[in-house]
Amino acid sequence: MPGLAPLQHWLASALGPSGPALALGLLGALLVLVALPALALRPRDGFDRLRGTAAARPPRAEERAERLRRAEGDRLRRFSGLLEPRAAAEHEAIRLWLVQAGYRDRDAVRIFHLAQIALGGGALVLGLALLLARAAALGLPPTAADLVLWALFPGIGGYVLPKTWVARRRAARIDAVARGFPDALDLLLICVEAGQSLDQALQRVAREIGAGAPELAQELGLVTHELRAGKDAPQVLRDMADRCGVPDIASFVTVLIQSRQFGTAVADALRVYAAEMRDKRVLRAEEKANTLPTRMTLATMLLTVPPLLLLLLGPSVHGIAQALGDDEATMEPEE
Repeated sequence: MPGLAPLQHWLASALGPSGPALALGLLGALLVLVALPALALRPRDGFDRLRGTAAARPPRAEERAERLRRAEGDRLRRFSGLLEPRAAAEHEAIRLWLVQAGYRDRDAVRIFHLAQIALGGGALVLGLALLLARAAALGLPPTAADLVLWALFPGIGGYVLPKTWVARRRAARIDAVARGFPDALDLLLICVEAGQSLDQALQRVAREIGAGAPELAQELGLVTHELRAGKDAPQVLRDMADRCGVPDIASFVTVLIQSRQFGTAVADALRVYAAEMRDKRVLRAEEKANTLPTRMTLATMLLTVPPLLLLLLGPSVHGIAQALGDDEATMEPEE
C-alpha cells in the first residue's frame, strides 16, 4: 500500500531489511498479551445470566457439589481449550505428573500451561524489546543471529523453565518419600502387631513421621481421610501408589491388597515385606559405597597429579631456564 511505504522504509532503515517483520511480530505479541486479560474480564453473556437465574432455585445435593467444585478457576476455564491437552490420556498423565511433584490443585494443569505460555511469551517479547532498543542505540540493523540470541533462546528458556522446575520438584519428592518409607513401614508393623487396625496404624504412622518425612506423612494422612470418607480401600491404596511414584510403595500396596483379598494376616505380610525393605536399604547403601571409589578417581587425579608434576618437573624446568639464560648472556659479549 502506498500509505505504508514511508513506514516500511523507516523500519528498514532503522532495523535493517527484517525490520518490518520484527515490528509486526512484536505488535502481534503485544496484542495477544493485551487480549488475554480482556477475554478473562469480559462481561457475562445473556445466556449465562439466564442459566444463572435458572440455577437460583434450591439445588440438589449433586448440583451443589458440582457448583462448589466449579466455584473457582472460572477464568482459567475459559481458556481450557488453550491451556489443556485435548486428549484425556495426555491430560491425566500431566495431572499425575504434577501431583507427584506435590501440586494437587484442581487447576494445576491449566496453571502449568499458563506459566509456560506466559514465561515463554514474556521472555520473547522482552528479548525483542531489548534487541530493538540495542539496534536503535547502536544504529545497526539486527541480524538473524541477534534475533536468535536475544529473542528465540529466551523464549524457549522461559517455555521450558516450568517443566524443568516441576521435574526437579518431582524427583526430590519421590526421593524423599522413598527414603522415609522403610522407617514408616517398621512403625506400621509395630502398630499392627500392637493390635491396631490398618486405618488406625496409618493414622498413627502419619502423625509420628510428620517431622522426618512430611511428604510421606501427607500421603498417609490423605489415605486415612479417604478411608474414613468411605472410599474403597484397594482403590485408595492404588491411588496412593500412583501419587507417590515409588516402586517399593506400589509393591507394598499390592501386598496389602492381596492379603485383604486372600484373608491372610496383615501383620505377617508386613513383617515379611519390612524385612525385604531393610535388606533393600542395606543393598542400596552398599551400592552407593561401592561406586564411591570410581567417583573419587577423577577428582583424585585432578587434585593430585598437577601438584605432583609441578613438584617433580618444576626444579628441572627452572634449572633449564636458568642455563639457557646464562648461555645467552655469555654469547652476547663474544659477538
